[in-house]
Amino acid sequence: MEKPEDNTDPSLDHNSMKNASSNFENNEPNNTISINEDVITKNKRLQDKIIGVEKIEIISEQYNGVVSRFIIFFAIFLVAYAYGLDSTIRGVLTAYATSSYSSHALISTINCINSVIAAAGQICFARLSDIFGRTEILIVSAIFYSVGTLIQSQAYDIQRYAAGSVFYKLGMTGIMLMIEILISDLSNLNWRLLLTWIPAYPFIINTWIGGDVTAAIGDDWSWGIAMWTFIFPLSCLPLLFCLYHMNYLAKKSGKLDKYKNFKTYYQSLSWKDYIVEIIFWELDILGLILITLVLGLILVPFTLAGGENTQWQKAKIIVPEVLGWCLLPFFIIWETKYSKFPLIPGHLMRDRGVWSAFPIAVLVNFTWYMQGDYLYTVLVVAVNESVKAATRISSLYSFTSVISGFFVGLLVSRIRRTKGFIIFGIATFFIAFGLLIQYRGGSRVSHSGIIGAQCLLGFGSSFFTYVVQASLQSCTNHKHMAVVTSVYLASYNVGSAIGSAISGAIWTQLLPKQISKKFSDYDAEFRSIAYGSPFTFILTYTWETSERRMLVQTYRYIQKILCTVGLVFCIPMIVFSIFLRDHKLESKQSLDEIEEKQATGKSNDDPIYNFLFGRFLNNQTNNTPV
Repeated sequence: MEKPEDNTDPSLDHNSMKNASSNFENNEPNNTISINEDVITKNKRLQDKIIGVEKIEIISEQYNGVVSRFIIFFAIFLVAYAYGLDSTIRGVLTAYATSSYSSHALISTINCINSVIAAAGQICFARLSDIFGRTEILIVSAIFYSVGTLIQSQAYDIQRYAAGSVFYKLGMTGIMLMIEILISDLSNLNWRLLLTWIPAYPFIINTWIGGDVTAAIGDDWSWGIAMWTFIFPLSCLPLLFCLYHMNYLAKKSGKLDKYKNFKTYYQSLSWKDYIVEIIFWELDILGLILITLVLGLILVPFTLAGGENTQWQKAKIIVPEVLGWCLLPFFIIWETKYSKFPLIPGHLMRDRGVWSAFPIAVLVNFTWYMQGDYLYTVLVVAVNESVKAATRISSLYSFTSVISGFFVGLLVSRIRRTKGFIIFGIATFFIAFGLLIQYRGGSRVSHSGIIGAQCLLGFGSSFFTYVVQASLQSCTNHKHMAVVTSVYLASYNVGSAIGSAISGAIWTQLLPKQISKKFSDYDAEFRSIAYGSPFTFILTYTWETSERRMLVQTYRYIQKILCTVGLVFCIPMIVFSIFLRDHKLESKQSLDEIEEKQATGKSNDDPIYNFLFGRFLNNQTNNTPV
């Protein structure tokens, strides 16, 4: 079977898009469109895309003033503050919830499931936002967020808690993606990095009050989660008002009048054809289902197979693993041969400035989860921190990255280059993991060492996480902005899923064995509590007891392995960073205002890459991409 036509064919350059738009505005038929039905359909979709982008730009122009821009960015800050504080608190409360079910080790399972769902949700929401609009997806995401929160708060076993976390994570994913896309719509390239940090700025406050809130909530984790069912939707109201007000001003200005009688390609379809075109083809629902199944079936069993009694030989672990690996080739064949709208458009992936960004996103979250998945538990059990102190230390990474990220954003807006910042940040990340291997509990020195390592980890990340995103967006135009941004953010979640799976596998496979070895003279019930309910265990066995000291030694051993794995995988991050492009960030919204004839920017303006590889690439010219 031949591969169906792809509406993102690179042969359709910006001039043909501009002609399609001008023909529409002048109410003239487009005589250049072939009578071939596939070509007609492709051009109609292309025109819909152009007009959608034009409408977004017209609506965004309504808040061009300093005051109006401040208002909408402050509204975005309020939304980010709410979900940021919730995330800080919920991460701690999840540890207590799972411990109350005697399933503390399954934290990694919940995180893994959440990340797999979020990865698929990123791409799905991005495509839906291009069809239905940013505001509509924002509302739907808020509903998912609240429903999931309610389910989690009322869960009385780990299965129901995990089900609620899926809805919550899907909603949070949609909210975060829409905020990133809105910031991209409202900002120029050179200032985008600074503005992209807006959703992270609340961590400056939340790092310090998060511990007080969790301490005030105490043992009532259910209420601590339930209160966000109504707090979060309320925080979204100012942003929704701004979006509706922008739309109202755009209509009032008359600039949208020319689109009143325009009927999109999808509006001309019957309901049956609409479902086929939107759900099956445009969303690539089969591709989304396949990638979700592949990631879920392969990764989740890693977090479940361990425990006090290993389960690798059981069918409930083996069958999902086999199915996951068997589905992987079907996913690849579907995406490369048959999908009209592949999850990652092939022509974008041919540019090194695009493809090299995605593995960095995967690896940064993978490495972070290796040290961070069980960090709170390690702090409380192995370092003897209080609930308040452990919550604050767990948040230091975010706090430091936001503080330093603000100044990095200012520097990038002036220097207008990104690659040097990225390489420096990853190198700092590497050093921080070395400190985490050295300081991992058992003494008061570890208290200061872990704090220093978390601060250095956050400092390093501020130089490359959002900076890589800005670098990626500088390689594409507005038409592809939502697609590449969603895939980049989805890559974060893939990294989170893999990191949670591997950290969970290490924790559940090795910790029970170490506990059995250290506590061989104790009965099975004692060992079960030490493994499955550590927060209950430490209430009985305080810091001075020999039992607590032995448990601390087991935690030190496991955390050393986790951090060593994270350290090793910092190396490929540095390698991939070399292949990123180093475009000069202009005072433009996106690349299409700078280089109109291509979807990706293939300028050779990359001093670092040219210095390292230029001498070996004899065919390189000023106009030939490398």
